Formats: sequence, structure tokens, C-alpha cells
Amino acid sequence: MLALLGATTLVLVAGVPWMLPAAAGGTNLKSPQNVEVCIIDDTFILRWNRSSPSVRNVTFSADYQILENGAWLQLPGCQSVASTECNFSSVKLNVYEEIKLRIRAEEGNNTSPWRYVDSFTLFEKAQIGPPKVHLEAEDKAIIINISPPGTKDGGMWASDSSGFIYSLDIWKNSSSGERKTKTVYSRDKIYELSPETTYCLKVKARLLPRKTGAYSPVYCIKTTVENKLPPPENIRVDAKNQTYILKWDYAQENVTFHAQWLHAYLKKIPGDNSGKWKQIPNCKNIRTTQCVFPKNTFHKGIYLIRVQASDGNTTSVWSHEEKFDTQLQITLFPPVITMKSTNNASLRVYISAPEESENKPVNHLYPLIYEIVFWENTSNAERKILEKRTDFTFPQLKPLTVYCVKARALIQDERWNKSSVFSDIVCEKTKPGNTSKTWLIAGVCAALFSIPVVIYVMKLLFRCISYVFFPSSKPPSTIDEYFSEQPLRNLLLFTSEELTERCFIIENTNTITAVEETNQTDGEHKKYSSQTSQDSGNYSNEDESTGSKFSEEFLHQETE
Repeated sequence: MLALLGATTLVLVAGVPWMLPAAAGGTNLKSPQNVEVCIIDDTFILRWNRSSPSVRNVTFSADYQILENGAWLQLPGCQSVASTECNFSSVKLNVYEEIKLRIRAEEGNNTSPWRYVDSFTLFEKAQIGPPKVHLEAEDKAIIINISPPGTKDGGMWASDSSGFIYSLDIWKNSSSGERKTKTVYSRDKIYELSPETTYCLKVKARLLPRKTGAYSPVYCIKTTVENKLPPPENIRVDAKNQTYILKWDYAQENVTFHAQWLHAYLKKIPGDNSGKWKQIPNCKNIRTTQCVFPKNTFHKGIYLIRVQASDGNTTSVWSHEEKFDTQLQITLFPPVITMKSTNNASLRVYISAPEESENKPVNHLYPLIYEIVFWENTSNAERKILEKRTDFTFPQLKPLTVYCVKARALIQDERWNKSSVFSDIVCEKTKPGNTSKTWLIAGVCAALFSIPVVIYVMKLLFRCISYVFFPSSKPPSTIDEYFSEQPLRNLLLFTSEELTERCFIIENTNTITAVEETNQTDGEHKKYSSQTSQDSGNYSNEDESTGSKFSEEFLHQETE
């Protein structure tokens, strides 16, 4: 142990000595020089150098002071020491208390001034020593047992013995052996080695965050002859409903298996834990390469599982110890979705957390997030969002449109990627938005105002069609008085008749002038009537009876 002090010693610079007057006798002794405090595990060493090497009969004594108390006390193991070091490990001190040391030279009644050491705590200055290692060989593995640094009843690492992390360097005992570094527990197994081969290793301990110890001595061991019955391989656990299924691979037949489990934290506790392994229910003396056991066998935590094969006469070594985390084996069920249409063409989504068979919400134990897939029912374009909330809204959607949504639960943890299957698809139609209502009201108002306009336009159109295609059979009264004896003909469907002149037969030519003068006015009227008839497209001719009547009236007037 002391051979390592040179590499791990911490030097505490001595303070300025008190300059006391020389004691009676007249000899002036000088204080010790280069005072050092070396602490490795539970071993406390105080070292110094002589000030006057020629003086042979000088001894040294040291005191200590706990700063909270203030009184100086003699340091056990360091009184009247003739050498230049002393061991004060026997002192019962709190390793976290701050202390001070002082030392002086003595010769008879003469003493030197005190040399003071700066205050320190034992734990702060302590270094981790090399651990002790014990090895056991198998055909393809080495079992390693590591004793933590320090003494069994020591107080330096009493509260940290389970917090040590061990680094192991291992290599084949040959000139070309490649070194591998592994992190191991205090009792662990090194796998994947070759049978009948010598391996060497060394171990050092670490205590987070800052302390790293020294390597142990090198230990070497030779693996045994290969076992005829190999151990099971590829140990794995699957979860199904309320059971676990333990599976493994094995090539040979006609063998039986049994499996055991152990709390993983026990690996960190120093000592032999071989008697703490427990049998897994339904996994003893089975002939298949799997067994089923209930989930309530394990509570929440991390476990180690191992399997062994046996053919009746020979038993294999234990398989590789497989780590099993119950949190990684949970089964997530899909969430339950409810969607409701709200005003302003929005959809409000409610998500109920998935439940285990015991009706305990999974998100009570594990933080969940939800992956939501949202799309319009008539479109294939999907929107994906991640949401921690279980109540949220999709705003500003299309009015009177059907939208669909589905979701799945995800465990929000960086250690693993766990998700459920997607939930059932839920669809909902949005309500009319404010804009739709405004347009609807405007449309109704416009329809109400447009009805009279449409009626009026239709009435005018009906009149035009009736006037053109279905005219009245009776002409206006101003025209009908001249054509009362002849029916009105269709003005559009009949062609015009040839214009003819009106002829009268007059027997007495001597009366023509008189007749013309007398009937000048009447003639003009007839001319006008003829012209009017021509304009209307019809010509009127008096018949012979009319002419005869006119002649008779004319002659009667002449006679008179």
C-alpha cells in the first residue's frame, strides 16, 4: 500500500512556523520541512523532512484541531516519533469535518516552533486505492468478484461503497493480446472468451464525479475445457396482455431448462449475491424454448434473467444475464377520440388516455404525447401534429365540410420508442361559419327582392310574344268603323292586294261637274280613307250595290 503513496500523495504546504524562543538549554531547533498529508482509502499518513539531518536525537510530535471545537489535541500515532512519518489512521474523525494539523521537533526539553498545515477535510484529500479482485474460470467466461477499496469497517467510503464504478482491462496472456476495457459490477461475468486460454486483467475503481483510483495488480487465470452442454443464447422477453413470454435459442434436443431472476440493483452491492437469485414461475424443468409467466411476478423496475440447460447428467453454465426493464415491456392501447363541431367552422377534439386492463390510466405512470392525423374526408392530404394536451381545437376550417381524425399514444421518454396502434377514425361535419350565415341571409333577401322584378319582366315578355304571334282579331275602333263590313285580315300572314281604282257609272254626263263639286268634300274623305287603308296594308272597294245606291241618291237630288 505504501509503495503507491509516491504516485497518489497530496502535498499540503506547511504554514509559516511560529517563532518561539528557544527552550532552556540553549539549543535552537528548527521546525520540520515539507510536511505532507497522504490519504489513501482509510490510511492516513503524515510525512515531513528533518531541518537538521546532523541532529540524531530529535523526535517529532503532532497535534490536530477540529475547527468547530478550537482545542488542540494530540494526534494518535504521531507522538515522539523518531522517523519522518507517522500513521494517524486510528483517530476517530468525521471525514467531512475540517481539521488542521501542526508538528514540531523535540530534543529533550528543547522544542522547535510549530509547523502548521492548512486546514482540509479527510474526504476531500482522500484518494481511491486499488480494489481487491478474485477470479473464477468457466469454459467461455470468467467470473470476477471485486472488493471495494478501503477496509471493511472503514469510514472513508462507508456511504459510497455501492456507488463505485469499476473499469476492467482484459487481454490474452500473449504478446499480441488486444486489450479491451469494460465497465463491470462488483460481481460480474466476462463472456465471449475462448476455452483453455489464459487471460490477464486489472481493475480500477471510480467514484463520480471526480475521483478515480489506482489500478489493482494484474491477475491472470486460464479458462476451462469447453462444456459439452452449451448454455442457452439470445435471451429475450416479450409482453402479451397480462403475461410475459420468456424466449431463448438452443440447438440441442432432449434437454430441460429453468430460468431465474434477480434485482439488478443487487449487482451494485459488494458481496456474493448467488443465493439471491429466484425461480421464475412456470419456467422450471420445461422442454420448450419458451415459458409464460404472469406480469405481477415483477413490479416496476430493472431485473436480470438467466437460463440454464440440463440433459439429466450434465448441466450447462448459466446463460448471459439479460437485463429486463418492465417499463420497456408495457403495452400501450390506442386512445379514445371524441370530436365535436363548434361555431366558426371549427372542430374540438377530446382525447381520453389509453387504459390498461385494470382500468388504470397509463399516463398516470408514464408521460404520454399524442400523434394526431387530420384530413378532409374528400382529400388524401393529411396533417400530422404532436400534442400533449387532451383537449384542443382545429380552427378556421371549411364550413359544412366533413373532416376525419385518428391518433396514437407515444411514451415521452428518450430511453425507448414506444407507441400504440392508431385509434378508430372519427369523422365530423363542420357547422356554417359566420361568413356562410351572412351570405345565406343576403341570398334570401336578394331572392325576396328579385321575385317582383322577375314577375314584371315575365309579364312584359308575355305581352310582346302575344302581340307578335297572337294579335287581336278585331282592329282598333278608329279603323273598324270603315271596315265594319269586312273582317280584319292578319296583317303579317297575308300578302297585300293589288290597288284598284274606284269606278262609278253615270248616265247623265251633264251632271258630272255638279256631282264633283257637291261631293268634293266627300271625295276627299274617301281619298283619305283609301290612303289610310293603303297604309294599313289593305285596300277597300265598294261593290256595285253601293254605287247604284249612290247614283240613285244623286239623281234624286238633281230632279229636285
